[in-house]
Amino acid sequence: MKAIAGALAVCVSFLAVSIVLARSQNPDKPTAGAAPKYDPAVYAELQKAPEKARNRPNPLQNDSDAVAAGAILFQQHCAECHGDSAQGSRKAPSLRAPEVQNATPGTLFWLITNGVVRKGMPVWSKLPEAQRWQLVRYIQSLGAAPPTAESPVPKP
Repeated sequence: MKAIAGALAVCVSFLAVSIVLARSQNPDKPTAGAAPKYDPAVYAELQKAPEKARNRPNPLQNDSDAVAAGAILFQQHCAECHGDSAQGSRKAPSLRAPEVQNATPGTLFWLITNGVVRKGMPVWSKLPEAQRWQLVRYIQSLGAAPPTAESPVPKP
């Protein structure tokens, strides 16, 4: 019995050492479930919105129920990729980044409507227009997330 316990202890030790070595050899690789490091290039798609779309106001801006409805839609359609609190994941960027939070409602609506198919974001034009505006209200209600130690502060 002591021999089995000793062999098991040796195996666990080897496993722990290999995990530590693997992480030290790949320090830039995020751990499972971690949001990716901040990369301003990810948000370049926001700049591609046409001026007419950028200037479009949210007709639900003053609708008190729009944020709650948008939160439900976000959980149904967006959280799988952007994370439960929109903090981002390996699949999709944070929606709490300043670039998103400072974007006009019309820009966000345009991006939701048209997607970024080549980068994996689907086109959501089949969602009713009101629901897309509710998503915009919800996303903008989140506010910017404070920078973390792993995320450099975006340059002005």
